Amino acid sequence: METSLIEMKKILFLCSQNKLRSPTAEAIFCDVDGWDVRSAGLNSGAQVYISSEDVEWAEYIFVMEQRHNKKLKQQFREHIKDQKIICLGIPDNYKFMDERLIEILNNKIPNYLN
Repeated sequence: METSLIEMKKILFLCSQNKLRSPTAEAIFCDVDGWDVRSAGLNSGAQVYISSEDVEWAEYIFVMEQRHNKKLKQQFREHIKDQKIICLGIPDNYKFMDERLIEILNNKIPNYLN
C-alpha cells in the first residue's frame, strides 16, 4: 500500500493583539489542504502571545504591519532561521472576519505560497 505524504506548509499569522487580523487569517485558511496555520500576537496581553516555538515551527510568517516585522526580529532574532517573513501592509482598522479584510487576505496570501 502506497502512502503519499503531503508536505504541509507551516504558516504563522501575526498582528498586535491576536484579536482581529491574525485570527481572521487563521480562520479563513485553516481548512486549506496542505496548510497548517496558527496565529498569535506580538504584544503582551495578546489573546495568544507568540512563543519562540511558534517562530521555530513556522516556514512562513505573515505580519500585518512593518512594525510587527521589526518587533518580531527584535524579540525573536535567535529563533529566526530560514523562515520567509512577509509584511502584508494591513492596518489595524478591520473587525474580526470583516468582509474587506477577508478579501484582502484571499488576494494576498496565496500569491506567496504557490
